[in-house]
Amino acid sequence: MIKKIGPYHTEFAIFIIWLFHLSALVGISLGHQEWFMTKTPLNLMIILVLFLGMYPLDKVYKYVAFSIFFIGGMFAEWLGVNYGILFGDYAYGNNFGPKLDGVPYLIGVNWALLTFITATIVSRFVTSTLLKIVGASLLMLLLDYLMEHTAPIFDFWTFAGGLAGLENYVCWFALALLFQTILHFFKIQGNFRFSLQLYLAQFVFFGFLFFYL
Repeated sequence: MIKKIGPYHTEFAIFIIWLFHLSALVGISLGHQEWFMTKTPLNLMIILVLFLGMYPLDKVYKYVAFSIFFIGGMFAEWLGVNYGILFGDYAYGNNFGPKLDGVPYLIGVNWALLTFITATIVSRFVTSTLLKIVGASLLMLLLDYLMEHTAPIFDFWTFAGGLAGLENYVCWFALALLFQTILHFFKIQGNFRFSLQLYLAQFVFFGFLFFYL
């Protein structure tokens, strides 16, 4: 973990994020899709390490917040994968790393990371609590929408009958609202530049693939 968060640490973290995402885009565009997609767990683990440098979990309440979103995300996905509840009938593929009863651990990490960074981004631009919660939830939903259209191609996850249905997006938004509401009461301050650049890198990555594929 990065002990001291300074401008050079932030710049380094941002550089690594864009390096990995843009390299993957170039590689996929050149026909090396399978090789890059199998490296998704490594990419997410590196992002997690960088995140922990920008959002050091140095207080008990920060561990609690991260754990709530990780466990909550895992449980919601477990209900979906095993019972078709909330998000619909779907299953995870092999490119998200090790799983717990069909749910990749990294999907829980992804829920937590997205909750933190979107809240930090929106908080910079609005002061209303309601707008913060709704705005951050919409950012989470937007990224999920882009991911849903590329997930089956990259063996991330696949819905029965094709793409995700309306219930997936409704429940995704509802869960995002719940997480954002909880995070608001923890009042955890994050690194805005890191959060914005991480979100933009993922938006560019999945947005490009959304149109390219």
